[in-house]
Amino acid sequence: MSFRPTASILGIAVLLLSSGCSILPESQPSTLYRLPSADVQPVTTSSNSLTTSQRLAVAAPQAGHLLNSNRIVVYPEGNIVNVYEGARWHENAPDLFQARLISGLQQSRLFASVGSDSLPSELLLLSELRHYHSDYVTNPPTVKVQLDVQLVSTQNRAAIATQSFTTSAQSMSTDIPDVVDAFGTASDELTEQLVNWLANQE
Repeated sequence: MSFRPTASILGIAVLLLSSGCSILPESQPSTLYRLPSADVQPVTTSSNSLTTSQRLAVAAPQAGHLLNSNRIVVYPEGNIVNVYEGARWHENAPDLFQARLISGLQQSRLFASVGSDSLPSELLLLSELRHYHSDYVTNPPTVKVQLDVQLVSTQNRAAIATQSFTTSAQSMSTDIPDVVDAFGTASDELTEQLVNWLANQE
């Protein structure tokens, strides 16, 4: 048995490393995306609405391990689950969605104040992000969002109301920037549904 080929390979690797070269492929940096900005119109509530004089805290949604990351999830076909290569959200999807909900609820002027669950409040919005992906059930793909929410009193942690919201928006093309725009559209529609639902809580 001869060890000469192995010794030769090791010698070449040492020469490459010492000369500043690498035999390993370089990973390409991912492009980071944020959701497109959007406006939510102020909402008029009834005089007996529970929202007008109270503070609302919005917790980051719970999510499964794949959604609880900054990867952009795609269902390319059938039961296959994948992520877009070379593209990521600028923060984890639950944090991204929490920021969108807080922004939309602040613009709605539905509550005395709206912030994260690190701030004092009378009401707390808990949620679970069930779906946040693009799906090639259509081509170009359609973005699907599902959020299950629970409005809770912070005084006794009693549930006041629960609801599930589902929205979708088809991308203009298969290009990732267009898919990101569709994520923004679907997220905005869900935020508007949530605002209208909260406005009717008494």
